[in-house]
Amino acid sequence: MDLDAFTELLTPRGRRALAEAGELAGADPVAAATTLRRSYDAALTSAALTQAGLRERARAKFGAEAGLMYFTPHGLEQSTRAEVAAHRALRLLDLHDDGSPPRVVDACCGIGGDLLALARAGCAVDAVDTDPLTVAVARANAEALGLGDRVRVTVADAAGVRPEDYDVLFADPARRTGKGRTFDPMAYSPPWPVVLDLVGRARLACLKVAPGIPYSYIPEGAQAEWVSYKGEVKEATLWSGQGGGRRATLLPGGHTLSAMGAEAPTGPPGRYVYEPDGAAVRAHLVGEVAELVGGRLLDPMIAYIAADDPVETPWATRYEVEDVLPFSLKKLRAALRERKIGNVTIKKRGSAVDIERLRSDLRLNGENAAVIILTRITDKPSVLICRPLSPA
Repeated sequence: MDLDAFTELLTPRGRRALAEAGELAGADPVAAATTLRRSYDAALTSAALTQAGLRERARAKFGAEAGLMYFTPHGLEQSTRAEVAAHRALRLLDLHDDGSPPRVVDACCGIGGDLLALARAGCAVDAVDTDPLTVAVARANAEALGLGDRVRVTVADAAGVRPEDYDVLFADPARRTGKGRTFDPMAYSPPWPVVLDLVGRARLACLKVAPGIPYSYIPEGAQAEWVSYKGEVKEATLWSGQGGGRRATLLPGGHTLSAMGAEAPTGPPGRYVYEPDGAAVRAHLVGEVAELVGGRLLDPMIAYIAADDPVETPWATRYEVEDVLPFSLKKLRAALRERKIGNVTIKKRGSAVDIERLRSDLRLNGENAAVIILTRITDKPSVLICRPLSPA
C-alpha cells in the first residue's frame, strides 16, 4: 500500500470500499478480491482488503477502536498496545504535575498508538515521522478517534526536533532494519546517540525501548520501568528527569513494584515454588518478590523462589511441589508414569535441556496433568514436579 492508495481510502469512495472489504473478512482472498473488483479498480481493491486485514489483526492491541483506525504492517507490529499506552500517558501526567496539560513532542510517532493515548489524556502533541505514509496514517487515526484538534503530525526527522521547546519528549525509535527486528540500540532509527541527545535536552523524557535492552544502555539517572500485560513482558520505558532506579508494572491491574535493595537468601525447596512475573525478573526485582512471599532462591542466579506457605501476590505464579529429583530422564519418566501424568507444561531456567525433545522422550501416557520445572538447585541440575495452582 502506497501513499496514493491510502489517500484514496480516505475518500467517500474509498471508505465504501473499505467497509465492503471489512464485511468480507474471513472469506477466501481470491473470492473477496473478485467481489470488490466488480465495483473498484485493482489498486483500491488491494488497499481496502489489506487495510481490512490489518484492522482485524489490530483488535488484539486496540480493541473495538481498531475498526475505525488505519494501519501499516510494520506500524501495527511496533505499535503500543492501547492499555500500555494509556498507562504511560497517565504516568506522564503525574510526573509533569504542574496543573496544566503538558505540551509533548513525539519524535518518532509511527501510526500514532502513543500520541493517541497522550492526546486522550489531555496532552497537546506535536508528532513527527520520516515516512509520509506513516504520517498520513497517524493523522487519519487522530481524526478517526476525534482527537485531531490536539494533535499535529508532520513529516520530519527526529534529529531536528527541539525537545527544549516542550514540556515532555516522547520517543519510540524504530527497532526494525531491512533484515527485520533489531535488538541493538545502535541500529535503532534514529540511532541511539541521536536519541540520547534528544533526551539530554528535554525537561522530562519518556523513551520506549525493547524489554531486552542491555542495561549498559540505560542512561545514568534514568528510571527504567518494565511493563507486563497479562503475564507477558511487552516493553520497557526509560524516564529521565525523575531520578533513577528500577520498577516493574503489571497491567491491567496497575500493580507497581520498585527496587528497594532486597536480597533473597538461598535455600532448599519448600512446599511451593513461585515463578516471578517477567517484568520483575527484567527489572532485577526477584529479591523484592521473594520478600513478598517469604521465600528463598533455589539457586542464587535463577529466578525461582521456594517457600513454605501460600501467599497471594500478583507478582508470581505459585505451584505446589509434589517431588524434587536430580535431573534424569529415566527417573523423571518413571515418576510421571507412576502419577499417570499424560500432559505436562514444561518450564525451565538455568537448564540446557531441549523442551520439545524432552517432551518426546518422556513418552507420556495418562489422564493427569502436571507442571515440571527444569532448573538448578545449588548448581545441580534438578527437576520439580508440581501441581499447577491459580496465579498467586
